Order: sequence, then C-alpha cells, then structure tokens
Amino acid sequence: MYLIALCDDEEKELDKTEQMLSAYQRSHTGCMFIVRRFKSAPELLDAVKQEEYAPDLLLLDIYMPHKNGMFAARQLREMGNEGRIIFLTTSKEHALDAFGVGATQYLVKPVTEKELFPVLEKSLGEIDDRRNRYLLLRIDGRIQRVALDQILACEAQGKRQCLHLADGTQATLRMTIAELSKMLSEYEEFVKVGASYIINLAHVDSLNCQEVCLDSGKNIYLPRGAYASLRERYFRYYCGGG
Repeated sequence: MYLIALCDDEEKELDKTEQMLSAYQRSHTGCMFIVRRFKSAPELLDAVKQEEYAPDLLLLDIYMPHKNGMFAARQLREMGNEGRIIFLTTSKEHALDAFGVGATQYLVKPVTEKELFPVLEKSLGEIDDRRNRYLLLRIDGRIQRVALDQILACEAQGKRQCLHLADGTQATLRMTIAELSKMLSEYEEFVKVGASYIINLAHVDSLNCQEVCLDSGKNIYLPRGAYASLRERYFRYYCGGG
C-alpha cells in the first residue's frame, strides 16, 4: 500500500491525475494506492505538520496561487519528509530547481499515461527498496526492525554495541562488533573503522586525518592509520553513485 498526495489548484487536473493512478492500479495486480487530494501547498503542508501525514509519493503542480509546488517541496524536505516527488507542471522553467529537492521526475503538462507510468514504476520501486532496507535486531530483550538509513554509527563497548540513531537515540545490542559488521557487510555505505566503530558513510558530513564528523554533529576520532582507507571508501561511495 502506498500513500499518495496530489496537489494542484485545478480540480480537473486532480481528476485527471487520479484517473491515471486508477488505471495504473488496474494494470498492476496487487498495487494499492490511498490517494489524498490537496488544492494548495499550505493545505498539504498543514496536513503533514498537524496530522503527521507522511505520503510515500507526491505529485505536485508548481504554478499555484500563494505558495507554489517548489516551495511546498522545500518545506516538506525541511520537515523531514522523504517521499518521492513528481512535478507535473506547464513549463520547463523550474526543471533545474527540481534537482535541489530530490525530485524523481519533472513532467510537463498535459501528462499522458505513457509518460507517467514509467515514472510511477521507478518511484514505487525506490519506495519498496527503501522499505526493505532494515535489520532485525534484539534490543532490550525485544526483536526490533531498524531502518539502515537511521543508523549513524555503531560503537563497540566490550561485548555490547551501541547504535547511534538519526533521531538522537541510542540502542544497545548484545553482540560483538564482528557479528554486526558481518550483518552490514552487504551494504556499501557501512564501513568498519578501527576496532571500535562501524560508520554509515551516508551520514558523514566531513572527515580529516583526525576525525569523522557525522551530520548529527557527533565526532568520531580516527585511530592511527585509518584515514587513508576511509577516505578512499568515502570517495568511492559517493563518486560511485551510492
């Protein structure tokens, strides 16, 4: 099931987009959408903020009165929404701006099913991939599902491991760092640093020969000789399109 938000100030455009989504569902067995319509950017943003509405996919018009779709997209990102964004608009004028908010696609109206369906296929696939990137870990005596992109780093504390998470919390695992490192070995963003740390490169803000600075503000001091190999992995991860 996917939560989909449509935002356009024209009723007929909302109708048309929703009809194309219905057609997509009919041609893809088992695909289920819950569609919610908004006629302005403030209305959408208010639902996200006040109701904690978290759509998986957003189809936004750009040219709307008061606050446009690009403004809405920037606000959504600042609010922490990571939903896939598809812009449906009448001009190519803001196409470059779309990259700045991580938009999946920018389609110029009138949009056809032939144009929209491949973009939906890609977007839903990315959503599924993100949903599947979890570890099942025993934390405080309970089995919990932890999203990989929420793990900033792991710090060894004897036979226990301390996970530093993106929401500022920590979780203690009863396992060795070697066992955890093996679990994370198939994911290229995780790298073991020295004997005490595993770091998620996707959360590295900067690094030098002495320390790694994570985007949470946490600093991790590097053991002697660790910088060169970590720097190589860091550049390989980003330049390789990780």
